[in-house]
Amino acid sequence: MDETPETTGRNPFSSRGFVLSAAFVVALIAAAILLAVLPRPTGPRAEPIPLPTPKPTSSASQAGTEPSVCGLPASDDTALGAAPDSSWELVGTMAVPTSPKIHGPGDVDDTGFRSCFAHSPTGALYAAANIWGTGFYGDAERLYRDLAADSPTRDAALSAIDEGKEISNSAAPKIQIRGFIIKHYEEGSAVIDLGIETADGALGTLPTPLVWEGGDWKLNLPQTGQTGIKQLATLNGYISWSGV
Repeated sequence: MDETPETTGRNPFSSRGFVLSAAFVVALIAAAILLAVLPRPTGPRAEPIPLPTPKPTSSASQAGTEPSVCGLPASDDTALGAAPDSSWELVGTMAVPTSPKIHGPGDVDDTGFRSCFAHSPTGALYAAANIWGTGFYGDAERLYRDLAADSPTRDAALSAIDEGKEISNSAAPKIQIRGFIIKHYEEGSAVIDLGIETADGALGTLPTPLVWEGGDWKLNLPQTGQTGIKQLATLNGYISWSGV
């Protein structure tokens, strides 16, 4: 029988992978530069909170019917019961999935910027992974411009950038995807929860709300700096999926 914290009697909060060190929390939240220009909650011990399931507006629902901007095939599926058989590429040090003709990214330009993902649960999963790869290790400013959904939050972020707010991902932590849960999926929106592992073995979660807009999956930015990023004791319940 596999040993778990329940069968061994060990306190999971004392294990190396779940030490709630300032280094883990600060590194992930600070390095989530795709939210770096947004306002953050104030007050003592502001805790990450789970992101709500997005409810598409009428415009989002209408946008959910748009075909892929680069011609990738759509799917009527609404869930994934198993991990897709994926090829992987490195963006920086992070492995991200790639399937240019089926799931995406269907467009990778000369700078390596990745966009266009299929209108399907697998396409949304690939989009979430590639968006975080871009945010941590790629062109974060362009992510706001090209991969964020139209919203007042995005407008505020772009205004801050245009006014000279500098975005740097030089402090990005070394993380790898280890699994996923599709928390929500429908025609116009999705929430993909990526289970991750840091270089020192700590486990955590990267919830990623998406909206289908302009023929592609776009990041649905939250209204504050709260991302829902948090550390986990285990990735039990996640579907195992990893490129390295």
